[in-house]
Amino acid sequence: MQDLRRNDYDVTNSVQVSSTAAVTEAVRELFVAAWPGESFDRVAIAFEEFDKLFTGRMPGYHGVDTVYHDRQHSLDMTLAMARMMVGYECSVPARQRFGVERAVMALVVSLFHDAGYIRESDDRTHRNGAEFTLYHVTRSARFLARFLPTIGMENTVPTATRVVHFTGYEIELNQIQLPDSRDRKLGHLLGTADLIAQMADRCYLEKCRDRLYPEFVLGGIAAVPGSNGAPQVRYSSGLDLLRQTPQFVRATRVQRLEGEFEHAYRYLEPLFDGKNPYLEAIDRNLNFLDRVLRTERWPLLRRNPPLFTSEDNQLGQVRGLMLNRLKVLWA
Repeated sequence: MQDLRRNDYDVTNSVQVSSTAAVTEAVRELFVAAWPGESFDRVAIAFEEFDKLFTGRMPGYHGVDTVYHDRQHSLDMTLAMARMMVGYECSVPARQRFGVERAVMALVVSLFHDAGYIRESDDRTHRNGAEFTLYHVTRSARFLARFLPTIGMENTVPTATRVVHFTGYEIELNQIQLPDSRDRKLGHLLGTADLIAQMADRCYLEKCRDRLYPEFVLGGIAAVPGSNGAPQVRYSSGLDLLRQTPQFVRATRVQRLEGEFEHAYRYLEPLFDGKNPYLEAIDRNLNFLDRVLRTERWPLLRRNPPLFTSEDNQLGQVRGLMLNRLKVLWA
């Protein structure tokens, strides 16, 4: 049955996570079940504005051009976040629950947690949003600070612009100041949703090799100029990135998912009869990668996932930019 999962569908193969409309309806159903009688309007507007931003229809922005952090990833992550919040609300005492206002804020933050990758229309310096990798979360926070007041949520700006940093590494998590413990718990769920949505993607391995590596090159992560002029290489190729992926996934699970985020993924279990389809999908990906690495049978990684950026042939453009950047590094 698992082999029938489609490349742009969620871990249950029931929601097309490349479709803003499909994810909006899936999140709406979860929202109504958890907070009956409360208005979904602000979240619906956020979905509409998200689609405009990422498809290049929002004035002042180019649209998403990062090939790994594309529209599908943000929608997939938002669905995972909604599921965890609902599981949390039905698992904890009333005094610990988020409530509808925090839930709305969290869904908006989820949708725009990677808005910092998107270039402004008047940007003449950067060629691709991946160049913002090392500080894209700070840029996402700035976007949220501008966007939230437009849907009547200006009071959430101080919290939202801090909570979004649980999806990145720009600020040490223990340095994020949040006076209410429920907001820190939201951060744990948000960071968890971001990670598990990526690693549970049916095409995670191919996307790491073909899409994340170019982003790492453009973002200054794969290689940087050394003090002696020679590049200091962290990832020499997409295949080298894959070789290091098992260590990354296992370390991330121990240090972040189980450690800093305090097993927040467990809040999915009430919705899936005690099971966790995201962790199961991650394990399948890791087991398959281990098999490929043992046998060096790279052709086994043959999935060709669709790409959801604002322009056609974005992957070819990014590869060209990557090769130019590598030439400069090695010159």
